[in-house]
Amino acid sequence: MAEETQQILKVGLPKGSLSEPTLDLFEKAGYNISGASRSYRPSVDDPELQMRLIRAQEIGRYVDHGFLDCGITGKDWIAENGADVHVVCDLQYSRATSNPTRWVLVVPNDSPIQSVKDLEGKRIAAEAIGIVEKYLEENGVNAEVEFSWGATEVKVPELVDAIVDITETGSSLRANNLRIVDELMQSYPQFVAKKESWEDPWKRAKIERMAVLLQGALAARDMVGLKMNLKNEGKDAVLDLLPSLRKPTVSELTDGNWVAVETVLHEREVRELVPRLKELGAEGIIEYPLNKVID
Repeated sequence: MAEETQQILKVGLPKGSLSEPTLDLFEKAGYNISGASRSYRPSVDDPELQMRLIRAQEIGRYVDHGFLDCGITGKDWIAENGADVHVVCDLQYSRATSNPTRWVLVVPNDSPIQSVKDLEGKRIAAEAIGIVEKYLEENGVNAEVEFSWGATEVKVPELVDAIVDITETGSSLRANNLRIVDELMQSYPQFVAKKESWEDPWKRAKIERMAVLLQGALAARDMVGLKMNLKNEGKDAVLDLLPSLRKPTVSELTDGNWVAVETVLHEREVRELVPRLKELGAEGIIEYPLNKVID
């Protein structure tokens, strides 16, 4: 009897600026990926997965064409490529912060351009030509759009009248004496699947389980667990003070006069809470990191 062929799910991970935060996210989700710095085919501790490191700009197209079953890429690059894919979920992280990537129309500080209408007949440099052309069409503006291979901000005003560039905070643009005129779109990474793969029961189940773990890892990003012991008479005051995703967990200790309390909260709340918990009689307070929070 012939052996059954093992099913494989091919997953595209973004190479470049999103690579490190994406690999970190997968690690917190429970996937041990190794060799990503040396190969575009890193290994993973799941024999049913094959990982491929590919430029984010190309992942949507490769998923659409069936070279990959699923992958993580920006909403912007899906739009730029016109990729026909199924969006499994949004993943709200970016290369440096938790803010979305913003595609913005930028000019020098002393430029007379104040709005998109002032671009009529002008020349614009951008990496995402499709996004810019659609933006101009929606605003009824005719302008020349040229592809930029990078370092777009150095091209104004000598080579072009304006640029469309990516920013998270805008600090780099300000440092280069550039001014944002308008925002074309905001983009987070999206977990997307080939439509045929999404219709395959085995692949869909595998993709859905991965999505749950990735979203759980993102939800835990700014969360911590907090545990403490306290006497029964102080329990109500502590419970009134504690925030929680639901309700804090309260467990009786072997000494019937004491209880253990455990909760999950935002890390930024801990420094304000711990001294107050101590004042209310809490002892043995422990803060611990979380890899995943799954609702």
